[in-house]
Amino acid sequence: MALRLWASSTANALRISVASTAPVSPSCSLSRCFSTVLDGLKYATSHEWVKHEGSVATIGITDHAQDHLGEVVFVDLPEPDGSVSQGKSFGAVESVKATSDINSPISGEIVEVNTQLGETPGLINKSPYEEGWMIKVKPSNPSEIESLLGPKEYTKLCEEEDH
Repeated sequence: MALRLWASSTANALRISVASTAPVSPSCSLSRCFSTVLDGLKYATSHEWVKHEGSVATIGITDHAQDHLGEVVFVDLPEPDGSVSQGKSFGAVESVKATSDINSPISGEIVEVNTQLGETPGLINKSPYEEGWMIKVKPSNPSEIESLLGPKEYTKLCEEEDH
């Protein structure tokens, strides 16, 4: 209801006609309405995602995580040729609100680091699943990927955290 009132008052202030009177789900929080969870990815409960393609897994933070962090201003990432362990920190994200560790959802050897984030950390906010990826890893234990949450389970986790 609050979302509908906000949208209506914003539309009135901008002199935009709102033709649709479709009901807004009262259980839909603002962050949940605007966060994206993609099919084909696996998710950690600490809000990192994994996209496994062939022998390489790409890792980043979720849309939900970047939304809660706010504007990202600095990213600390490891050097290539290092390794990561499941559940252990491999870097940090600093936003205007806080600094948060980034935990690896899987173990493996780092084969590539997104160096663009050093100059343009805001890519994490703009495109968390594409341009804002953080590291690429050659998994040492592929079964760890299967232990992660699917899109439905991750969406449920986010909804529970937001209420």
